[in-house]
Amino acid sequence: MHHRRRILKSTLAVAVLGVAGSARAASWPNRPLRIVVPFPPGGTSDVIARLISKPLGDALGANVVVENKTGANGSIGAAAVAQATDEHTYKPAS
Repeated sequence: MHHRRRILKSTLAVAVLGVAGSARAASWPNRPLRIVVPFPPGGTSDVIARLISKPLGDALGANVVVENKTGANGSIGAAAVAQATDEHTYKPAS
């Protein structure tokens, strides 16, 4: 049950990102968006991120790329997002 809540939370967070993004100036997004999944490909978080990447990209008029950055119990993916200096990178809540 806890796992389902986490998935729902991640999905809602991306949906909120999409709504917030559509309210920004027309110049955003000006390059592909990144969703960083700190788990291996094929897992639930990866599947959810890939399922929502197409509708999110269509809604925002941008390409959405899902990147799996695994290792160190999610720390590598979290560090990649923390070091991102743009508004085009998002890490689903884990």
